[in-house]
Amino acid sequence: MKRTDLPALAIFAAVAARRSFRGAARDLGLSVSAVSHAINGLEASLGIQILARTTRSVAPTEAGRRLLDGLGPALAAITEAVEAATASQQRLSGTLRFSVPHSAAEMLLLPLAVAFTRAHPGVAIEVCAQDDLRDIVAEGFDAGVRFAESLEQDMIAVPLGPAQCAAIVAAPSYFADRPLPRTPQDLHDHTCINRRFAGGALFRWDLEKDGAAVVVSVSGSLILDDMRLIAEAARMGAGLAYVFEAQVTEDLASGRLVRVLEDWCPRFPGFFLYYPSRRLMRPVLRAFLDFVRAEAADDRSRVRTFA
Repeated sequence: MKRTDLPALAIFAAVAARRSFRGAARDLGLSVSAVSHAINGLEASLGIQILARTTRSVAPTEAGRRLLDGLGPALAAITEAVEAATASQQRLSGTLRFSVPHSAAEMLLLPLAVAFTRAHPGVAIEVCAQDDLRDIVAEGFDAGVRFAESLEQDMIAVPLGPAQCAAIVAAPSYFADRPLPRTPQDLHDHTCINRRFAGGALFRWDLEKDGAAVVVSVSGSLILDDMRLIAEAARMGAGLAYVFEAQVTEDLASGRLVRVLEDWCPRFPGFFLYYPSRRLMRPVLRAFLDFVRAEAADDRSRVRTFA
């Protein structure tokens, strides 16, 4: 490989992350033709095709994916080294990209992102709401948000927000001619709002009481892929919904929704913000992590004050 290929490698990584020549050009401040010329030149220099192009999509070839596996960490290390060297000479700046489940984005990360960008006008935060698990390193994300059981062992995790609790809810009108479920087995006699994951599987309701765990495959006439839509469908009387308690706190307080099987929905550790273990960390990511920890400390302090 020629040393002059280094800029083209960075352009290749941007195209692969965006799956688009136009999107990469916009991010890099280049013309689409300049991006295309750089990729063509890199492929000619390497003697392999690294991007498969169609009229509608762009994706790495098998050889391109192998190149990205080694290229991603190398480019990240270069970026981190440059930002660390210049951090003391300039205000905080840069772009942070996060892969986050829809529910965590709405409840936790979005408020933090808004507050952080207000405090640091030179920082941009991109939140990609994705319920399916992603390889944050390969896809160019700085960090992700998931539950602890979904985290890889080589990731560093920071608690994000409080403990969570599921809530099984329905509108009062739904129970007008139906009995309240008293046990998990009773759910089989009810209309439940199903959730389908991006991978195609239907979510099974995890319940637990006094150390006894039960997993229930529910059925109903409505299948949705977004927790907000599921909660809204419950408000419309479509059936029982399994949601996060924090999503429906106001609905429960106002009586708009009724909660059932509460004793089968214990609290569990909440979401974690996770990122790759690296020798160097981008100053903007370090600042955001410090901000998250400070917000968590303030929340604990307020709880102690009002307890």
